[in-house]
Amino acid sequence: MPRWLPLLLGFLTAVGPLSTDMYLPAFPAIEAELGTARGSVEITLAAWFVGLAVGQLVQGTLADRLGRRGPLIVGTTIYTLASVGCAMAGDMATLAAWRCVAAFGGAASAVIPRAMVRDLAEGLEAARLMSKLMLVMGAAPILAPTLGGLLLGAGGWRMIFWACVAYGALSCLLAALLLPETLPPDRRARRSAITLLADFIEIGRERGFISHALMGAMAMFAVFAFIGGAPDVYIAHFGIPASRFGLLFAVSATGFIAASQFNPTLLRRFGPRRVPSMALRVSAIAAGGVLVAAFTGWGGIWGVFVPAAIALAATGLIFPNAAVGALARHPARAGSASALLGTLQFTCAALGSALVGALADGTPRPMALLMLVGALAALAAGSLRPAVRPSA
Repeated sequence: MPRWLPLLLGFLTAVGPLSTDMYLPAFPAIEAELGTARGSVEITLAAWFVGLAVGQLVQGTLADRLGRRGPLIVGTTIYTLASVGCAMAGDMATLAAWRCVAAFGGAASAVIPRAMVRDLAEGLEAARLMSKLMLVMGAAPILAPTLGGLLLGAGGWRMIFWACVAYGALSCLLAALLLPETLPPDRRARRSAITLLADFIEIGRERGFISHALMGAMAMFAVFAFIGGAPDVYIAHFGIPASRFGLLFAVSATGFIAASQFNPTLLRRFGPRRVPSMALRVSAIAAGGVLVAAFTGWGGIWGVFVPAAIALAATGLIFPNAAVGALARHPARAGSASALLGTLQFTCAALGSALVGALADGTPRPMALLMLVGALAALAAGSLRPAVRPSA
């Protein structure tokens, strides 16, 4: 395996985080220009995650049947063209529709790199590679809101989506020129649609998969309750300028990256069960701190920001281990298992972002409450994981 391959896979995987985070500082500006109510732009974030959830089922199935390269290139092309539609949208419904289509195509960049990691490695080596993906992918949340704030100031919110067009085109080009095929023809699934549906049911019934998948999905619910609510909380409630919002978001994302890169070291010392267990507890306690600050006003913006950053950092230890644990027992159906994992995660992400918009009341309380719900549910799912054993 070329040493640069994890970097390329991380760059491709970053399509999702960039598309999610880069337009967050523009939420108030989008609502103002399109003449919609406060909190209404969250519907475009929810539409994005609905597209990802549905798209990953389709893209994962195609990746198991046709190989990894082709579906990834086609999906990235769809994402790029749909991002053009986002940049030219004239109302919120049109923007949400194009976001859903873009997510359907961009789902290939979310599901297929995980399946390629499973093609190439397992166990501790898979965790190490997954953490490398998190390193490159984690740079997106650091840079995206800051870049989005700069683009917003330079050319308005539409400029942000033109940047997504450019990133998608570059991703498509790099995949076409450099990406190797990791699933040879003799290992590809040649199954009917009924058999593929049966595969999803069988994967979903396996305790190791569903417990790890729900652990990651509910952590994703908490993270995107924060991401969906943060612009309104920091910019509108606390009066932070859009440019400084990007800086606050970058600090939070730095903790996520640091934790994900420390993950292999912690796994060697404490094992694959204890590490996510500790992270789940830290996340729940930190989310509880956000709730206390939101309802009491204690600490002002820092009372919310600090525990929220800790909770986000803890997910850097939850997500890679949840993915490795969910896929470990399904090497022959890595694409389908990765797709089902991603669908669960981004369905919960859509629910978290939609709820925080629907419950918005001008305070940090809805965001804090939903973060705690997600963290506690992830902790409960983590407690149901089976004992670690070699992959089958």
